[in-house]
Amino acid sequence: MSIQDKSRLHSKIKRLEKNTTIHNLFIFNKSGICFYGKSFTDYYNMEKNLISPFLTALMSFSKEMIGKKFKTIDMGDIKLAIFEKREIYYGVLCDTIENIILLDEVISKINIKLLDYINKNKINITAEIVYDSKLNDTLNNIIDDTFSNEFDLEKEAKIIEYLKELTQNDEIDGTILLTNRGRLLYSSLNKIDLRTFLKEVDFRVKIFNNSILKMFYTFKNKKFIFSEYVNDSYFVILVFDSKVKFGMAEFILRKIVQNIKVLFIK
Repeated sequence: MSIQDKSRLHSKIKRLEKNTTIHNLFIFNKSGICFYGKSFTDYYNMEKNLISPFLTALMSFSKEMIGKKFKTIDMGDIKLAIFEKREIYYGVLCDTIENIILLDEVISKINIKLLDYINKNKINITAEIVYDSKLNDTLNNIIDDTFSNEFDLEKEAKIIEYLKELTQNDEIDGTILLTNRGRLLYSSLNKIDLRTFLKEVDFRVKIFNNSILKMFYTFKNKKFIFSEYVNDSYFVILVFDSKVKFGMAEFILRKIVQNIKVLFIK
């Protein structure tokens, strides 16, 4: 029998909460009964017993009006994303830049473990009152475990700290770090510029068969981008002004990638 190191898990979750673009998670049934809520940050105070009936009613309304249920509600810098998994709904409040495809994969992993617990304990998830004395603690463990396994936070924290130091480099207009699955880890750009930029990156990924083109222009603001795939795990993306010479930009990127690879082995 193995004993999980809970203190280490708790530490990883705390680091996730500090850097996450995910703010709240709600789990509710099709009647709008919310049986679980979790806050990852303190930015937005949302009452789970109010938000779940609202979302359920809104989904029913959209189904009647346009023949399909909505999946996201955009609210400026944040959005509400809804994931339907048979009898269970997952509502996630997150920044608009959060990758929905990746988030859906994470929710699916949580759902598999939750359904396993529900079936084993014969919990009626469709009831007007969903109660199980261990359900809340079980979900806390499922969610914390899933998120901690999904994110390699120790390595990422080192890389992010290094990239933050690059803001002092006058030749670099912006620095972005993405995982190979499209999750944003760090950006020196403001949210408006970042949202516009990520749309263009997403376009490039679709055109070039799920990989980011190493160098391309952003014609609207006369910038160009150099990117590099690091250790089959991360994309490092540097934004340069068009006045910077290509050779210098490539040299800077190569040097940064080498330093990141060193951080991996420390």
